[in-house]
Amino acid sequence: MKQFEHRMNHDESAFALARAASERKMLAAGATAHCIEAFLKTLDALREAGAGFMPESTLAPVADLPCLEDLPAATGTGLLEKLVIIKLNGGLGTKMGLDFAKSLIRVKGDQSFLDFIARQILWMREHYHSQGPAFLLMDSFRTQRDTIEYLARYPGLSLPGFPLDFLQSKVPKVDLETLQPVSYPADPDLEWCPPGHGDIYPSLADSGLLDKLLAQGIEFAFVSNSDNLAATVDLPLLDYFAGSGLGFLMEVAERTETDRKGGHLARRLSDGRLALREVAQCPAGDKAHFESDRHRFFNTNNLWINLPELRRNLHQLALPIIKNVKPVNPQDPSSQKVMQLETAMGAAIQCFERAGAIVVPRTRFSPVKDTADLLALRSDAYEVTADVRLELAARRAGEPPVIKLDPAHYSQLADFEKGFAEGAPSLIACEEISVEGQWNFSPGVVCEGQVKFVNETREPRTAPPGHFCGQVVR
Repeated sequence: MKQFEHRMNHDESAFALARAASERKMLAAGATAHCIEAFLKTLDALREAGAGFMPESTLAPVADLPCLEDLPAATGTGLLEKLVIIKLNGGLGTKMGLDFAKSLIRVKGDQSFLDFIARQILWMREHYHSQGPAFLLMDSFRTQRDTIEYLARYPGLSLPGFPLDFLQSKVPKVDLETLQPVSYPADPDLEWCPPGHGDIYPSLADSGLLDKLLAQGIEFAFVSNSDNLAATVDLPLLDYFAGSGLGFLMEVAERTETDRKGGHLARRLSDGRLALREVAQCPAGDKAHFESDRHRFFNTNNLWINLPELRRNLHQLALPIIKNVKPVNPQDPSSQKVMQLETAMGAAIQCFERAGAIVVPRTRFSPVKDTADLLALRSDAYEVTADVRLELAARRAGEPPVIKLDPAHYSQLADFEKGFAEGAPSLIACEEISVEGQWNFSPGVVCEGQVKFVNETREPRTAPPGHFCGQVVR
């Protein structure tokens, strides 16, 4: 990659050819003007020295922020009819070996992420006797069909005159050396990738829904990941945002031991603005700072956006790029390595003149990035609340259990389901559970303190029913 950067800096014609090829490919595929413009800006940014990185030397930690728990009670529910909830639903769960929407995974009992989300929206409208909030999904071209078919069981979910979703853009995967869009004749769909959830801004505008929402008097958006079922509308927080005059508000959580990936909040030394740094944007030499307590606040990807301000700032949004190197076929690690150029929606915090952040309890942040996260949610460490949230149990005091599953046996959902076919062990009193080797868990396994299951044989072993407290099970 460094060789490429050096060559491209001295060969503008090669870059111009790559840029033009991507533009032609996107035009032929029917990409919108905003999408093409956003991608070409991202491609252009690669010519800058240090593109895609945010060195520690350019950032300062954020010291103090307001806290959700200190906000006054809500004054009413009228703002719900000025609110749209947008769930990001473009992920396939490829890390877990899936080729369908991650939101279709079963979470508790027979309920999937999509079931929880739909029931949360419907509960809110019924409980508060409100027509709002409006609801939208941002789907990708790989998740849209399955998602819409699944949600047909909830006919009242979309408001009259509104669709259930809008489609995230797709952009070309590019060659590591030339930046030319790649060709993969075996499956041309794999020549494309979503451009990260930062694409929400141009896609919302290009779909016509931004203008339609504003025309209906909807002024605020609450955006979160479909795999974070704890991210629901908090009325005091909605009141706070509506009265703050902010264009953009990020919910952040205090760092815990599990926060090694994702992104943290920082302040840019150049202009004092808040900024989001993702782990992929951290130079290797700065990883120790990224993982230390120097940066206390981690992005939950729960965002509040003032829609009139978004409309005014749309053409000024220049989000930092994230460079991801992956095989062109995610199911074939030996396939050609390509670069996927992405942006994060939280990075827009640096683009709004008035932007802020607020500290929320860990109960609003329980995303599922791998099977370890899924095991936590299926266990009794998480509870379903009356308003259909999946929340860390109060007894956990805001600290989720640390779960370490042997990747050789549990990283793929199919293998995980075999190992925990009888259900998740009790983790309500567990500090850390580590599973090494292949184990099948019986019903009635209760883990307390720090528990380690070690199987050094090639044959699967069975964890029998019983209490395991602070011990190694062999």
